[in-house]
Amino acid sequence: MRKTIPVIVVMVLAACALGGQETSRSTARTSSQTALLHPESLRDLAPEVFRVRFITTKGEFVTEVTRAWAPRGAGRFYNLVKYHFYDRSAFFRVLAGFVAQFGISPEPEISRAWEKATLTDDARRQSNVRGTLSFATAGPNTRTTQVFINVQDNTSLDEMGFAPFARIVSGMDVVGKLYSDYGDAPPDGHGPDQNLIQRLGKAYLEKDFPLLDTIRSTEILPSAPPPGR
Repeated sequence: MRKTIPVIVVMVLAACALGGQETSRSTARTSSQTALLHPESLRDLAPEVFRVRFITTKGEFVTEVTRAWAPRGAGRFYNLVKYHFYDRSAFFRVLAGFVAQFGISPEPEISRAWEKATLTDDARRQSNVRGTLSFATAGPNTRTTQVFINVQDNTSLDEMGFAPFARIVSGMDVVGKLYSDYGDAPPDGHGPDQNLIQRLGKAYLEKDFPLLDTIRSTEILPSAPPPGR
């Protein structure tokens, strides 16, 4: 019995620690969701260069964002990642040999908050080659939260003003595995309707498009120390 007591104590302490960690994560998620309801307040300055890890249902990939490529787009992306906008969102438009698109919140209330939070366009400084990321648009100065990954060289998009702000530095093979059989939205394919995703959120996708891959979490990675330190 004497040997059992310390084991039980350790187990209780471990359970308490895990419970505390879960509470902390839950509090952080709640805080982020509250912040995301106020797009005008999320204006943190992005580092000149930073990396973001995406953990998805197909594996991990890492993007490197360069602010000089598209300063407004990089800044918006930094804030969206920092406050976990993309967590639990779906790759809702994956077109083989073209793009993998994401960036509609699984929470309709958050989608509504960002609907009119548009960005002024950045001048395009890079080409939409394989592995780069650009914001999707509905015309001039309409960028909000949706982003696409170029899964091949799409230089034809350059003339349309799509301004890459980042590139994938590892895990491009993971992007190539994202579920693409639904195709585009009707009438060109059998994929989800973006308006319905915004209105109904994750419930709509889980019911009608259960095979879509999703982003489980995102993380801004610590900066590497300067050489010699």
